[in-house]
Amino acid sequence: MAGGVTGEAALGALLEEGLRSGLDLVDKAINSPTKREDLRDTVQRLTPLIRQMKVYDETWDRPLDQIERVLREFQESDMQVYTARDVKEILSTLSTLKEIMLTLVNNSLSGLTSSGTVIKGLCGTPEKPKYIVGLEGALKRSKNELLNGDEPVLVLTGLPGSGKTTMAKELCWDPDVKDKFGENIFFVIFSKTPNLKNIVHTIFGHCGLPAPEFSSDEDAINRLGFLLTQFGGRPILLVLDDVWQGSETIVEKFKFQISNYKVLVTSRVAFPRFATSCHLEPLGHDDAIRLFHHFSLLDDNCSFKPDEKLVREVVRGCKGSPLAIEVIGGLLCKQPFEVWQQMKELLLSQSIFNSNTDLLHRLQTSLEVMGDKFPIKKECFMDLGLFPEDKMIPVDALIDMWVEQYNLDEGGIEAMATIHELTNRNLAKTVIRRKVERETDKYYNNHFVMLHDLLRELAIHQSSLEPFEERKRLIIDLGENNHPKWWPEQKQQGVIARISSLLFGWKMEQKQQQVTAHSLSIYADDTSTAEWCNIESDETKVLILNLQSSNYAIPNFVKQMRKLKVLLVTNYGFHISKLNKFELLGSLSELKRIRLGKIAVPSLCKLMNLQKLSLHMCSTLPAFESCPMDISEALPNLVELNIDYCKDLVKLPVDICKINPLKKLSITNCHKFSELPKEIGSLENLEVLRLSSCSNLEEMPASIKRLQKLGHLDISDCISLKQLPEEFGYLGNLEKLYMRGCSRCELPVSVMNLQRLTIVICDEDTAASWEPFRPHLPHLTIEQPEADVNLDWLQGD
Repeated sequence: MAGGVTGEAALGALLEEGLRSGLDLVDKAINSPTKREDLRDTVQRLTPLIRQMKVYDETWDRPLDQIERVLREFQESDMQVYTARDVKEILSTLSTLKEIMLTLVNNSLSGLTSSGTVIKGLCGTPEKPKYIVGLEGALKRSKNELLNGDEPVLVLTGLPGSGKTTMAKELCWDPDVKDKFGENIFFVIFSKTPNLKNIVHTIFGHCGLPAPEFSSDEDAINRLGFLLTQFGGRPILLVLDDVWQGSETIVEKFKFQISNYKVLVTSRVAFPRFATSCHLEPLGHDDAIRLFHHFSLLDDNCSFKPDEKLVREVVRGCKGSPLAIEVIGGLLCKQPFEVWQQMKELLLSQSIFNSNTDLLHRLQTSLEVMGDKFPIKKECFMDLGLFPEDKMIPVDALIDMWVEQYNLDEGGIEAMATIHELTNRNLAKTVIRRKVERETDKYYNNHFVMLHDLLRELAIHQSSLEPFEERKRLIIDLGENNHPKWWPEQKQQGVIARISSLLFGWKMEQKQQQVTAHSLSIYADDTSTAEWCNIESDETKVLILNLQSSNYAIPNFVKQMRKLKVLLVTNYGFHISKLNKFELLGSLSELKRIRLGKIAVPSLCKLMNLQKLSLHMCSTLPAFESCPMDISEALPNLVELNIDYCKDLVKLPVDICKINPLKKLSITNCHKFSELPKEIGSLENLEVLRLSSCSNLEEMPASIKRLQKLGHLDISDCISLKQLPEEFGYLGNLEKLYMRGCSRCELPVSVMNLQRLTIVICDEDTAASWEPFRPHLPHLTIEQPEADVNLDWLQGD
């Protein structure tokens, strides 16, 4: 019998597999979509408790007893809110679900001592490539090596933009590869500056396990190796995408002496220590033409369709690079003859394509052509380089930046139009994690932008072409205690200052480095020290802090940024980071927007002109419960407050209801949130209230009737909400109501008074509840969109 830790990992994965099987059972056992959703919600609420068991239990017999007890508790508590006609059916289904889970566990536990465990990881494979040309031969060779080769590591190499990542994704989706490795395929982006602990955290997440604390890189690797042994000899494929030169020693650490275990690496360089390699060559002319036709939409109806000679010349200028073909094809799509001719001449004037630099020149050429037609869009593309490599960029953050930088509209419509344009031109990719509202609602918390690493290099390169003193964007990388090359004496000066301070208590003033950048991006990790960094940045409007640190202090020079309008702080580590010196922001009279991601929000200071505050995956307790002043005093002019995926949020401070200018309040995916302030009606200017996926929220205060400007309300997936108050019908300006997953919520008779209500978006059962009131609401449309079933919650956070 395996030890306690082995049992926890095995049982945890088995339980989660049981939950997945249980969801299949729900689909088969119940015909009503709403009842299926109800049961999915119940299982979702059950999952965190099961995960806690697998972390804390040390013996095999206790978890089984706890599972039965928890299921009983859920039956007894959750069933009270179901209607009487559903009780027997739901109880029967949950009972069957319990039996399936226990059978799975018992059968697998007996297999532990004989044939090994049957643990499955949750597949981390990204989206399947939509279109592939010219990689067929390389795919066949690499697939054969993965399925039949003896080497543990397979390396795919090629020039930047040659299709390495595309090929790796396609291999993960190949039927034969999936047949061998099943769901035990883990796809991890390595990047230029890999963080080994974060990579291991990602793999644990793919397995549906909570991210543990690692004392060191060695500890992380040891625990990963131990985890992988729990797959009982089942084939495992680990894909390490975008490995840079100099990282082969880190790749070596991911080689484990485990049977049926393979590592697939994509890299711009070949690593001699790994014998097996597949090199991707530039596309042949015929394949390049086919790919170009796809991305330029030449086969569709166009206002201008160039002759084949012009097409061939443009394609020849792309030198067989799939990335260049994709970007240039997208930029030329539906463009007039003059733009095609300009692109051809610029491309053919470039040198022979044989390096990363040459490809950058070609992509730069395409950017120059776009800049002539869309100058603001070119600037916005260059802004994408301010964010870390291979990370999803929140659209909401881009909106905050561009509204203040380029005077775009406050609602984000122009910003989204720009993002769509960049996506259509293949300069970026848009990712929507979950579509919960209409595009016209201007809610983009689930929208992100991804950038190919070479296009990010292009954005950074384009910004660096300006003389240093004239640059609009500046990136400072403090990772591993780096120092900017443009400040050669600062390292020595910083060391002297620190030594003098330690030995003699002297405070040596550092020379200020003057910068004129409008956007300043700083990277910092646990090794960084901000004390040396003394910047005079009078023109900066946007400050981006990209952190991978458990503890970080806002630099002292920030208090002198008199024109700062936007602050974006994102922690890319797996655990919440503490942010110190927040009080420095109190002196910034122009600061209008703050967005914090995975941060322990500190006690708020007075931010007199702050209009928008966004908190994503943050800890809110210090700010909302330990703040020495009322939140209405700290944020007197707040117009918009967004709180998303904040696990510790239980209720809002009552004083938030004193912020008279507040127009938009969004509290989404906060599963502990259970109570709106009873004084919510005091927010007389509130126009939008979003409470979606707050599964613990039980009631709406009666004072809601005083929200006479409220036009948009979202209570989707508030599964504990039993009824709406009678006062709900007095929301005289309510136009849009989202109620998916609210079949348990009873409607008051007063809803017939909602004469301005034009649309209710809901599920089947909720729609039935509205039917008796439709004769009284002549303008009402009820929509029942297809269920957006998303099991990402099984993978953990």
